[in-house]
Formats: sequence, structure tokens, C-alpha cells
Amino acid sequence: MDTEFWLQRWRDGQIGFHRDRVMPLLEKHWPSLALPAGSQVLVPLAGKSLDIIWLASQGHRVLAVELSAVAVAQFFAENRLTPTSHDSSLGRHHVAGNIEVICGDIFNLDVATLAGCAAVYDRAALVALPGVMRQRYVTEVYGRLPERCRGLLLTIDYPQQEMDGPPFAVNPAEVSTLYEGRWTIQALDERDILAQEPKFAARGLTRMSTSVYRLEHRA
Repeated sequence: MDTEFWLQRWRDGQIGFHRDRVMPLLEKHWPSLALPAGSQVLVPLAGKSLDIIWLASQGHRVLAVELSAVAVAQFFAENRLTPTSHDSSLGRHHVAGNIEVICGDIFNLDVATLAGCAAVYDRAALVALPGVMRQRYVTEVYGRLPERCRGLLLTIDYPQQEMDGPPFAVNPAEVSTLYEGRWTIQALDERDILAQEPKFAARGLTRMSTSVYRLEHRA
């Protein structure tokens, strides 16, 4: 992950990847995880996503991680939340109600920090990483999540040679390669989205789809 690339995008306001509404696929498929009330949910590479607010509104405790201090500040300001803050070896922690956002490197999260996570919601993290880093991400971050942890993973697929990421193309075969063995994988949804993403069609894409997977960490 090119840290400076993402920090500069936030500094320059080049955040076309940010959505100004809750992801409909989250609303549709989150119930499939059947989480108990009060469960803690990890949201990696969270940006200032409104999905955090939605997850908290469902009664979850949200642990979000974001590299950019600009993104974190905008998240709390735009949602009219006033957090308390403290520092640790993981970065700067901002807490407001049942939402905690760590401004720091996702790869620094340790087993103790993730031990309370019953679920992970990954809409923007896996697809933000180049191929050489995706295996490390799954091994080091997902690998530190506890047994029986459940996940909702959203991916994007397109002919990678037609466009440089991010977002990067992650096809079903790669999802199997990355997660098989330690995670049970269930494909929940797949749909063509190129017509709804004209900016990508303008960049030359001939095909673009999104997929949703339910994951469960095997004991």
C-alpha cells in the first residue's frame, strides 16, 4: 500500500471513492451474518464511510481503522460527533459512543486489539491493495481475528489490463485462493455495475461487476 498516495488523495480532496450514502449491499446482506446485539465489528481502511454510522445504528460496537487524519476529522465533523482521543502504539484513538476510529496503519493491529471482534466489514480495503499486498493483508489482519469471526466482503472485478487500480480487480478465484483453508466462503451476490459507474466506463472499462461474500473463520 502506497501510504503517501492515500494521504495525498485525502489532502487534495480527491476522494471519488467516497459514497454519500450507506452501501445498499451492506443493508441487504448484513443480516446474513446473524450477529448478536452489541457485537464488535472491524471496518478496515474506513475513510469517512457512512457505513460506520449505519453499523453503529444496528447496535454494534464499531472499530474502524483509517490511515488519514483528514478522513478521520471529516468523519466526526460531518456526523456531528465529538470524540474523546488518546494515543497508543497503534495510533491515535477517537471514541464517540459505540464508535472507535483508530488513525493508524491497519497492519499494526495486534491479536489483543482484534480479540473482541465478532465480525469484519470489508468494502474498501481488499480492493484498495495491489496484488502483492493482498495476501499479506489477509494473512496478517484476517489472520489475527478470532475463531468464529464472521465477515461481509465486497469486491470489484473488471479486466485489470484495461485500468490501473485502485480499486483493483479481485475475481472469485482470487477470493478462494486468499481465504480458503481458514475461512468458509459463501457467495451471496454478484451484479454488473458498469452502467452505474460512468467514470470507470470513461476510463475504458468494458466490464465491471461487484460481488458480495459471507465469510466465517473456521475453528
